[in-house]
Amino acid sequence: MNLNSLDLNLLVALDALLREVNVSRAAMRIGLSQPAASHALQRLRDLIGDPLLVRNGARMELTPRAQALRAPLAQALDQVRSLFIADEFDAARSERQFRLMMPDLAVELLMPPLMEKITKIAPNVRIDVVPWRGPAIFTAEFARTIDMVISIGNAFTGFHRQRLYTDSDALAVRRGHPIGARLKRPDVFLEARHVAVVIRGQSEDLIDIWLRPKGIERRIALVVPGYIEALHVAARTDLVAFVPRRLIGALSKQLSLTTVTPPLDPGIDEQFMFYPTRAQMDPGSIWLRNIMLGIGREMERGKKAA
Repeated sequence: MNLNSLDLNLLVALDALLREVNVSRAAMRIGLSQPAASHALQRLRDLIGDPLLVRNGARMELTPRAQALRAPLAQALDQVRSLFIADEFDAARSERQFRLMMPDLAVELLMPPLMEKITKIAPNVRIDVVPWRGPAIFTAEFARTIDMVISIGNAFTGFHRQRLYTDSDALAVRRGHPIGARLKRPDVFLEARHVAVVIRGQSEDLIDIWLRPKGIERRIALVVPGYIEALHVAARTDLVAFVPRRLIGALSKQLSLTTVTPPLDPGIDEQFMFYPTRAQMDPGSIWLRNIMLGIGREMERGKKAA
């Protein structure tokens, strides 16, 4: 192919068509009229020698050739865009949109201070939070849409890892719980009925994975997909939630919860910030990472002061 004759705008149109699988929506995505998008599709079909989008009943679907083009095309466009990244990030003027993936406990602990800071210094920046869905969702195509991940555990492929803050697990019960104060005793802990948290992408509660080698099995009465749900249930029942201590502290007043130290020391949990290798030198990413790391440091200082 003679690249001198290639209109690079066709690649942008192709990316939109492959993402939307619909000519009208693709046109809206890149600011073209529908006839212009249809014309671009025809030019692409002639150029590539494949229909790319074909009709199947009332909707369109991608050909195998189009499916194969999606990931490498998106990567190529990312690389082209990176050539034109500004040397500086003007937070006060920026309208950039950042996409973060994190579990509900991280949203509860990190988003209020993050948005307070961003509102003051970058009022037009937008933060989109994607619910935590586990490492299995991290295809190369999905990873390219994410600017930051907050998670425990090992690094994701193509992402750097930095420790954000530490925490430990504790028991949360409603105020006035009939056996709350006695849950520090192993026998009472074992007799209590618990609410377990099994986050999407996991097979069971991490607490139970930790307890099983010690020969301890909790009495699980309820399984929920998030820590916030577990605390809401604990606040309105006699079930016990074994969750991160910082989260209990953040919601204890609102939900009338009490923190109880468990009979076994669960040790320290480390929460990490992951960011894409491709964005290591991106000024906008650096700006956001520095704010997030600052919040982590403030949390650690608050823990020591307490």
